Amino acid sequence: MAKVAFIGLGVMGYPMAAHLKNRGGHEVTVYNRTASKAEKWVKEHGGSMAATPAEAAKAKDFVFACVGNDDDLRYVTIGPDGAFQTMSPNSVFIDNTTASAAVARELADKARELGLGFVDAPVSGGQAGAENGVLTVMCGGDEATFQKARPVIEAYARMVGLMGPAGAGQLTKMINQICIAGLLQGLAEGIHFGKKAGLDIKKVIEVISKGAAGSWQMENRYKTMNEGRYDFGFAVDWMRKDLEICLSEADRNGARLPVTALVDQFYKEVQQMGGNRWDTSSLLARLER
Repeated sequence: MAKVAFIGLGVMGYPMAAHLKNRGGHEVTVYNRTASKAEKWVKEHGGSMAATPAEAAKAKDFVFACVGNDDDLRYVTIGPDGAFQTMSPNSVFIDNTTASAAVARELADKARELGLGFVDAPVSGGQAGAENGVLTVMCGGDEATFQKARPVIEAYARMVGLMGPAGAGQLTKMINQICIAGLLQGLAEGIHFGKKAGLDIKKVIEVISKGAAGSWQMENRYKTMNEGRYDFGFAVDWMRKDLEICLSEADRNGARLPVTALVDQFYKEVQQMGGNRWDTSSLLARLER
């Protein structure tokens, strides 16, 4: 059993922290900007809550964070009440936020100066993956720190891999989002085409999902897409944030992402339709306007 802090109890962090407590058997202290959510978590799962990230991180073996963006991450780590202010030497900060590779490298350098470990560890699997404890975790950091953190991370994951040095986890998550964007646009166009052609979409997907066109998105999203249901899952607002990170990194490293840039604009149109919180599969709604 380890002493653990978890900072950020959103739709992902809330169940992830619960798995650390209930499945991992760790002693967990939580912090959330809206304190009522932390109070609710403690009432449901036990453990304790803290008033600041610094208070949460004090005397802990591992400190996790799952917050909104680079600025949020800086605030909860190196801000005036940030976790880095009180973390013990040789403790490890594990960042599950989807953020830039640049901020991961920045915080890894700062952690090293303070004698702390740092792992950038963005996740894939969505809200359902977090709730079921079967997330895929893409890590960046040094081998020794990763091996120290891995058994604790496994409380909410089915796959945990070290992709390279600091920032490599975030770069891998960018690839994940690039691939998903293209897959979902293709699936949306396929279903749209099938409907226009008068085909039974259920029968079509039952056949093609077993061939080369099959994917997780097809298996898990075609039914709700076909029914026009999008009030769940990974929000369009979040996907646009992630794609902005991808496109910014591509500008820096010279990668060409024409499909990603196009799909990002399609998501902008979905937002203009009022679909900010719709699932990313709502690309079909844009075609069916």
